[in-house]
Amino acid sequence: MPLSAAHRETPSGRPRARGAGIPFPGDPGACNAITDVGDVEVGYCTLVEGDGPLVVGKGPVRTGVTAVFPRGRAKGTAPVYAGFFIMGGNGELSGAAFIEERGRFEGPVVITNTHSCGLARDATAQWMTEQVANDAKADQPFWLPVAAETFDGMLNDINGHHVTAAHVRAAFADAKGGPVDEGNVGGGTGMTTYQFKGGSGTASRVIDVEGSPYTVGAFVQSNFGKRHLLTVAGIPIGVHFPTDESPNSDLGSIIGVVATDAPLLPHQLNRLARRSTLGIARSGGIASNESGDLFVALSTANEDVIESNFGSVKVEMLGEGNLSVFYEAAVQAMDEAIMNALFAGETMVGRDGNTAHGLPIDEVCDILRRHNRLVDVK
Repeated sequence: MPLSAAHRETPSGRPRARGAGIPFPGDPGACNAITDVGDVEVGYCTLVEGDGPLVVGKGPVRTGVTAVFPRGRAKGTAPVYAGFFIMGGNGELSGAAFIEERGRFEGPVVITNTHSCGLARDATAQWMTEQVANDAKADQPFWLPVAAETFDGMLNDINGHHVTAAHVRAAFADAKGGPVDEGNVGGGTGMTTYQFKGGSGTASRVIDVEGSPYTVGAFVQSNFGKRHLLTVAGIPIGVHFPTDESPNSDLGSIIGVVATDAPLLPHQLNRLARRSTLGIARSGGIASNESGDLFVALSTANEDVIESNFGSVKVEMLGEGNLSVFYEAAVQAMDEAIMNALFAGETMVGRDGNTAHGLPIDEVCDILRRHNRLVDVK
């Protein structure tokens, strides 16, 4: 089947893995993005300023903010049922205790660099308070926003704390549905993957459950992996591109967001988040010693009942026997989202001349072609 423009390249014209001929199992949604799920919207604020030696507080700056709104920005404080899983705990995911206790969260998932995570969380809470009606403000609503991070200090002046509340709000203002940019954008601006340039990536799968169609979408801020482990379409690729793997090459993380429009409840979403981590393994990830591998899963279903605090409510839930197809879709989408972050990533020079090279796509495709693992997408 011919690929659509959204499957071939990002809105800014960067290549996507499927468009390069990388074979992936499963059927993607219209945009092959997390925005294929319900009213999900994604927004970015990208900060690239300065060059040369690191001067803490001045730059160079290679960072940003990403916002994923489960019900869209127009319903920016609306809750969703959710679960999470921490595979590698060398990272931060604010709001996790609340998700564990209540099985839900309100507001967007905000992703940025390690030392801006707290600021992003606070800016989100301030923005959410501004969205509620004036009479509700009198009751002093409280929020426990979901904010997550990965480390971009190889390229970015991370200790300069360049992300501000205004940048978080800019990411919110940018939120929209449809095709999603990938690579060097938003929180993924200064991130690397398998010691190539990485960053933001997304993918989706459409599945059928007893005659009803559902969508599973994944979004990643990808910043993990040693070069020699990189695997594409089942073929070892990283070994063909040796690099100096310093002791610090273990330092890296990934944030994964899985969304579905299926009526899954928190205990099921915990399981979906846990299984989605297998998508990292498909590309060669091992959750290394210094890695923070943090995953949130959410459902946009049950919108009319989730805000009920009193009385008896009826929620919809898919039977347990239907879950395996969701696990499969989440693993597939997670793997492809990581590949899309790699394929869209462009070579970036950061502080002190540190350079993250873009994936050599033509050479990767040549290797896959020799193994009969490249498909014709013309």
